[in-house]
Amino acid sequence: MEATGGLVGAIDQGTSSSRFLVFDSACSEVARHQVEVSQCTPHEGWMEQDPAELLASVRQCLSEVGKTLQSKALQLKGVGITNQRETTILWDKTTGHALHRAIGGRGTTHSTHAHIHAHIIIIYT
Repeated sequence: MEATGGLVGAIDQGTSSSRFLVFDSACSEVARHQVEVSQCTPHEGWMEQDPAELLASVRQCLSEVGKTLQSKALQLKGVGITNQRETTILWDKTTGHALHRAIGGRGTTHSTHAHIHAHIIIIYT
């Protein structure tokens, strides 16, 4: 028996991958796609990622799941998003481009925000 009531999607953009999952009204997984994302660690406890790569990986997941679902994609009733909690990206409000790589912390010794404040000079324009 096929569940009715539409589909719900979830975008999960994390530090190691992005994924998009779709569930039916019975909470059964209907489709999924996952893409690994790169990261670099220029300092201990510090992780950086390319914001354009993060966005591209989510778009790729959405596209691949759309291909899998085909016309069923029209049954999507909503999409939830979860992302990296302590990763920071500064965007240029005029161009819409990131000003630097995404910066996040690794480990639990202190918050990323404290780490960023200790290592970055904020430039006001």
